[in-house]
Amino acid sequence: MKENNHYTTLRICLLSLLLLLFNLNLCLSSTSPVSELFEAWCKEHGKAYSSERDKLHRLKVFQDNFDFVARHNSNENSSYALALNAFADLTHHEFRSSRLGLSTAAVNVGRPRFAGSGLVDDGDVPSSLDWREKGAVTRVKDQGSCGACWSFSATGAIEGINKIVTGSLVSLSEQELVDCDKTYNDGCGGGLMDYAFQFVIDNHGIDTEDDYPYLGQERTCNKQKLRRHMVTIDGYVDVPANNEKVLLQAVANQPVSVGISGGERAFQLYSKGVFTGPCSASLDHAVLVVGYGSQKGVDYWIVKNSWGSRWGMDGYVYMQRNSGNAEGLCGINMLPSYPTKTSPNPPPPPAPGPTRCDLFTHCSEGETCCCKSRFIGICLSWNCCGLDSAVCCRDHQHCCPHEYPVCDTTSNQCLKHSDNFTETEALRKRGSLRKQSSWHSILEGWIL
Repeated sequence: MKENNHYTTLRICLLSLLLLLFNLNLCLSSTSPVSELFEAWCKEHGKAYSSERDKLHRLKVFQDNFDFVARHNSNENSSYALALNAFADLTHHEFRSSRLGLSTAAVNVGRPRFAGSGLVDDGDVPSSLDWREKGAVTRVKDQGSCGACWSFSATGAIEGINKIVTGSLVSLSEQELVDCDKTYNDGCGGGLMDYAFQFVIDNHGIDTEDDYPYLGQERTCNKQKLRRHMVTIDGYVDVPANNEKVLLQAVANQPVSVGISGGERAFQLYSKGVFTGPCSASLDHAVLVVGYGSQKGVDYWIVKNSWGSRWGMDGYVYMQRNSGNAEGLCGINMLPSYPTKTSPNPPPPPAPGPTRCDLFTHCSEGETCCCKSRFIGICLSWNCCGLDSAVCCRDHQHCCPHEYPVCDTTSNQCLKHSDNFTETEALRKRGSLRKQSSWHSILEGWIL
């Protein structure tokens, strides 16, 4: 009799477990509303997953974010709305670990302080202002999963003052800062805008984004690009911490770099409206204030982010101003700074001529010298790669663009990463080396 009771109990437990699994599968099946929404979201954002297991996990994360968004948006008194944006398949922890980058360690090194001057008088500050309307703000950029927000905030501020002083809006190179600014800043590991400003001052300028494009990861500093000083600044100013009045005067002059606490879950899924928190004042993200205004009685800052145009309002967020807290909402008043500029930019560099390999050998303009044979460290003969600032492959026959620096001669590809030769970022078009035919032709070309 006891055995029958145990058998009956076991059957009930098994049936209960099967029912639970059936209900779970029903909730996550392709016929559920959230699952259908997830499929549509994947198509919209071009998402693809490595396995069905991974996709099921992402669906669960998406479901959790869906519930969070629905709960928030049901509050009719909220001044802002959330949405299932491009980060809706990331957990809060995953998002925080990949999309921030203001370095607390860099702040703790000792932030230089300078006395500000030349600010707009308090009585002359307009009631609202948007530097986008004045042509002083470049397009919204995307830092990707590299913690380089500090570089985007810094270039944005330099782009703004350069436009105001010279009348020319030039998109500048975050990649140069990520690759080359290593005194205190740490590339994708985080950094601080002040040190980026100081780097540009010490380097006598910074290159353009077109010439030194962003790759979303650290590379070896391109010394040739580093010497192209297309835009310069003269100095920088640290706005007194926790002084919103002076910050307002500064923004009335130009776009201003600030640090914020950007890792809140509501900030991850922000869509539109005036963001009012809640959020801490633990600074972990860098953004750019490009103006201010008011909406339905709530004052706000216009903030340009570096998470692409599919986040927020085409890449922007309105953050509450005059919150009653000296530190400002999410600590926005704690770490403002901006570059100064009075000097004109240097003249454009002369058009490049032939690339010299050694005393007797050269390649044509826009080509790279690649050593074909070497003896005790001395190159005996050269090939010419038909690409500027290229990477020479070890087979001495091929080369790759500097933005795709990994040579995979087996599959005839130039790649961004060395750890995965099958990744979709592979450039399926190798750069070809052009061989010089003889020493006679080399000398003839050099003399001409």
